[in-house]
Amino acid sequence: MSSGRADRTVTSVAELTDRAARFGESAGRRLLAAPALLCAALTLSACGNLGRFETSAPSTSSPAKPNRTVAQTPASEREHERILSSYGGAYDDPRLEALISKTVDRLVAASDRPDQAYRVTILNSGAVNAFALPTGQLYVTRGLIALASDTSELSSVLSHEMAHVLAKHASIREDQARQAAVVTRVVTDMSNDPDLTALALAKTKLTMASFSRSQEFEADGIGVGISARAKFDPYGAARFLSAMERNAALKAGKTSLDPRAQDFLSSHPATPERVQNAQSSARQFASPQSGERDRETYLAAIDNIVYGEDPSEGFVRGRRFLHPKLGFSFAAPDTFTLDNTAQAVIGVREGGTQAMRFDVVRVPAEQSLAEYLNSGWMEGVDKGSTEDITINGFPAASATAHGDSWQFRVYALRFGSDVYRFIFAAKQKTTESERNARETVNSFRRLTLDEIQAARPLRIKVITVQPGDTVESLSHRMAGVDRPAERFRILNGLDQHAQVKTRDRVKIVVD
Repeated sequence: MSSGRADRTVTSVAELTDRAARFGESAGRRLLAAPALLCAALTLSACGNLGRFETSAPSTSSPAKPNRTVAQTPASEREHERILSSYGGAYDDPRLEALISKTVDRLVAASDRPDQAYRVTILNSGAVNAFALPTGQLYVTRGLIALASDTSELSSVLSHEMAHVLAKHASIREDQARQAAVVTRVVTDMSNDPDLTALALAKTKLTMASFSRSQEFEADGIGVGISARAKFDPYGAARFLSAMERNAALKAGKTSLDPRAQDFLSSHPATPERVQNAQSSARQFASPQSGERDRETYLAAIDNIVYGEDPSEGFVRGRRFLHPKLGFSFAAPDTFTLDNTAQAVIGVREGGTQAMRFDVVRVPAEQSLAEYLNSGWMEGVDKGSTEDITINGFPAASATAHGDSWQFRVYALRFGSDVYRFIFAAKQKTTESERNARETVNSFRRLTLDEIQAARPLRIKVITVQPGDTVESLSHRMAGVDRPAERFRILNGLDQHAQVKTRDRVKIVVD
């Protein structure tokens, strides 16, 4: 499925469901501000108790901290907490924190503002992303750290984000966002012409997008200069931009519905012109061989880092979703692509004619599941269709519901003290859509102890290339990733025809 088709599918479902998501309330577990696909798709007037199954609160205790104090405001602290909750908390790894702190110290000393304080937080997310707050709070995901091949590439990202702070880009973006909100409100309130409203909003968004691209080029130039003056290889930026483009291309057709999974290129567009711009900036400071890459130190620091999803929040393997901490699993139909988002597990059928949502809700112990389904959280429920059932020994209830453009089959299932909800949406009720819903729900089961113990996170392992090793043989040792040979090349900065050399240190993914 092409990325274009995926984008259109997501948009059509999200548009149908966005109104309802705004009424969601936390079920005592984390609930993010991102639109809840499918709950919104349900054309409901309310979609209450949307929760996120998890077993512990995100850690807030592991930011990498240079020896400087970032001025915090109540607003920035709230934003920091929101970011932590959105990205699975902070990732605790003393070796990485030490490497990042040392790198940032070098970059700060080489910048035009050595008095500017920064505080770096490693986010527990497999997405490839980094961003900055105006205060100097920088964020980098472990997914980005795993993709980088040496310290100079990491320094290019950190210096790029520092450049946004130094050039006050983050502050300007906040001002632009506030202005856009004002324009939106004024135009919406004063105009009864939907075409005029859409035109005004489109112009506002276009202006902001254009300005953002200009900021990225400026931040690239400033960042390359900082890295070069800090004695890092200035070509690290161009190499890493290329790696991110290749990584994004590998993901094409698997567009994530989760805002946490949006990568660096979503907000930092990388084009061939941008790579060329980074290379041109680097030439001003050094030859391709000059500057420190510090690959060995970097690889030693990232050895054993978690790669991809963190099983503590559940994870997708193919069409199965497993949550070892909570002890359950289910499987989606063959034609569905699953995505473990911040609010729910979302499944979309090829072509976008069917979709599903799995989440947790709070239902009082004294309330029956049939009563819950008929309690008004969802419009259009056919109360006459509601029935109590049993699924693999667990009490459950099901009902059908009807919307303007979608037909729904809804299940509530009690597992221990929690109630889980399956919502299936289909453009048209068919034998296939009913079978898909029934088979998915019937696949819900308790994990065995062996399965729970075997559900370990994927990790990056750094190994030494031995005589006879090839890209193909090493990629066969990769676990839990699709297209392993391409993934191996991208992770190790190897182009399509490059081969590994004996005694090289390389990254592979293992479980």
